[in-house]
Amino acid sequence: MKHSVTELPFNSFLGLESSPDPAQLLRLPAGPHYLNHLGTVHASAQLALAEASSGEFLLRSLGPDSGVIPVVRRLESKFRKPANGALTSTVTTPPETLDQLRADLAAKGRAIISVAVELHDESGTHSLSATVEWFITKLP
Repeated sequence: MKHSVTELPFNSFLGLESSPDPAQLLRLPAGPHYLNHLGTVHASAQLALAEASSGEFLLRSLGPDSGVIPVVRRLESKFRKPANGALTSTVTTPPETLDQLRADLAAKGRAIISVAVELHDESGTHSLSATVEWFITKLP
């Protein structure tokens, strides 16, 4: 299993990186290929960073050898302000949510978890809030 979601082909293609700041998860570097028709970071690039960040949070929380298969079930987002330059992500999911995930996996072999992700650009502008819902099942 991968040790970071940045190793997945699509995320690697996008150029997603682990953030050097331990308070953040991932980073989307600045670049003209991430821009939309207004010259700000494209919505799809932001959604990709949010989804990958939620997966990175789960990977770090459960470990690369956790014996589970996570699949995105739903993604809800709100674009707050236009983003410029590099973006970074944080997760605000409480520890109790992970405790419930582990309990459900132990009891039923499957679980659903919602991971809350926030994106900020390099100037500190809060550009996106997202909730990514994952369906997780134990490997057979």
